Amino acid sequence: MKVSVVILNWNGRKMLRSFLPSVVRYSAEEGVEVCVADNGSTDDSVGMLRREFPSVRIISLERNFGFAEGYNRALQQVEAEYVVLLNSDVEVTEGWLRPMTDYMDAHPEIAACQPKIRDWKRRDAFEYAGAAGGFIDKYGYPFCRGRILGTVENDEGQYESVIPVFWATGAALLIRLEDYHAAGGLDARFFAHMEEIDLCWRLRSRGRLIVCQPQSVVYHVGGATLSKENPRKTFLNFRNNLVMLYKNLPEEELGRVMSVRLCLDAVAIAVFSLKGQWESAWAVIRAYREYRRLRSSFAPSRKENLQKTVENHIPERIKKSILWQFYARGRRRFSQLFDF
Repeated sequence: MKVSVVILNWNGRKMLRSFLPSVVRYSAEEGVEVCVADNGSTDDSVGMLRREFPSVRIISLERNFGFAEGYNRALQQVEAEYVVLLNSDVEVTEGWLRPMTDYMDAHPEIAACQPKIRDWKRRDAFEYAGAAGGFIDKYGYPFCRGRILGTVENDEGQYESVIPVFWATGAALLIRLEDYHAAGGLDARFFAHMEEIDLCWRLRSRGRLIVCQPQSVVYHVGGATLSKENPRKTFLNFRNNLVMLYKNLPEEELGRVMSVRLCLDAVAIAVFSLKGQWESAWAVIRAYREYRRLRSSFAPSRKENLQKTVENHIPERIKKSILWQFYARGRRRFSQLFDF
């Protein structure tokens, strides 16, 4: 099998019914299979798939393992050169796979790739979670080519080149299955959010490359599980970001970066409080408490990552503060930051 497109589902019958038809239609190529890995759904998702999408392979998991472990278990049952981790709320377009697989075939040094991701609701705009490829600043804040913090650009053809990126979004991530397993897959302890950035960091530090191939285009609803304002999502994003930094930062940077992050996140707590978003403020506090509780359990992972690192100074991990660029310098478009 050349490509397995794997959609993780949990009680998402309605979403599958809406978006799976485009995946089935536009993935109908030789050597390509479409799979749905079901995380123990109770809403008749599996029954609906059997009745309405008989060509789709069903991988049944016994319970909801979350995004990370759900994919880890599902991909143990897949045999393909490439796998695509595809969210259930993604509409793909005609020929979406070919530009990515052709580019990967021609560049064996590349471990993973993502398409250009537009907003399903505002189809001329990039989508928040991925846009045209992900980067990270020196303090661990992710941003994208086409999206900085909460500012999302319209797609006006300004980011059509294939470029190396720091991370590819888990909403539509094409990865060599061999690289996925060699890097240890997604960290199941994250449960959800930031796990694909953590995986990409491991790949990059071990000398493998990540790219965005904008000639492939998909449309993502985004926020279909948790909205950006949901306190649970705030908790997971902050906790997992801190864990990711601890797992992957070079030794000489760890203390300084974490000290700055503590100050910056204290400001975030204050901002949430001033806006009356008390649950979000408390979510950040809980994230720090949980990070401190869990940190020692991640020490073996940090040791392994540092031992396997061959590239400490990753160019796509930008040596600037995106918060300073955005708020102090007013740079709110990716093209204002870098000459790509």
